[in-house]
Amino acid sequence: MNSVTRLRAFNRSIIRHIGVLENRFLGRNRPIGESRVLYEIGVAGINVRDLRAKLGLDSGYCSRLIRALENEGLVRSSADTKDRRVRFLRVTAAGKKELAKLDELSNAQALAVLDPLNQRERAEFEAALETVERYYNVHAVQFEIEDPETQSAQYCIGQYYAELADRFASGFDPEASISAKPEELRAPEGCLVVARLLGFPAGCGALKFHGKVAEVKRMWVSAEKRGLGLGRRILHRLEEIARSHGVEILRLETNKSLKEARSLYRNHGYEEVPAFNDEPYAHHWFEKRIARSA
Repeated sequence: MNSVTRLRAFNRSIIRHIGVLENRFLGRNRPIGESRVLYEIGVAGINVRDLRAKLGLDSGYCSRLIRALENEGLVRSSADTKDRRVRFLRVTAAGKKELAKLDELSNAQALAVLDPLNQRERAEFEAALETVERYYNVHAVQFEIEDPETQSAQYCIGQYYAELADRFASGFDPEASISAKPEELRAPEGCLVVARLLGFPAGCGALKFHGKVAEVKRMWVSAEKRGLGLGRRILHRLEEIARSHGVEILRLETNKSLKEARSLYRNHGYEEVPAFNDEPYAHHWFEKRIARSA
């Protein structure tokens, strides 16, 4: 059995087990889609835009699921206090009771799978679940060129600054570092790529163009999302963009404390070279010659 056939068989097995094909998921009076939306709204609530992004739903289908829950009296909506153009969803008292019932039934369904397993088998099963979930998430990552002053871009850059400040022995002051200001990361001077997982920013990387040479800047991946190859994929996307702009050489510098970054660059064809700038936080400088696009 090849990988594609095995994965398709696994998917069919999971669909059958969790009741995707049933109109009464977990014995309740609704299909799984409505129950999943109710679960994601949860007691904390969520705005419709974030809900769609998290579940990967188009607006029409998402609206139908929400309307069905509203008609049951489980959910109510109002204008989001942060952005009145977006609806904010909250569960009602009846919705909270239904969530509790769904949790109870879902736990029972999971225990029915785990109970027959001994301690060793359960440990193997849990490890396998973690691995499958991690690799399933790989295909859910989306890469988009964004203006460096969008909320998502600013979040990523802020997290990048915070991590460097924590990891560098001397801390990190963006004003002391070689600049990568918004205007330098916006076409035609440069670009910023944001990686999203399930609709939420999980990493970023940027380019500053200098004719046939470009600098790689602001490479960051959320610590919670490492292990999915995001750094490699962001770097690959930046290389594609650079080629399309006629760039022949990519350059970057990094700090000695960022061992995983140095490993990433070396493993993807970047060679260590003498210092080509006066970046005060850099201890290693790398360069890669990239082939032109056909």
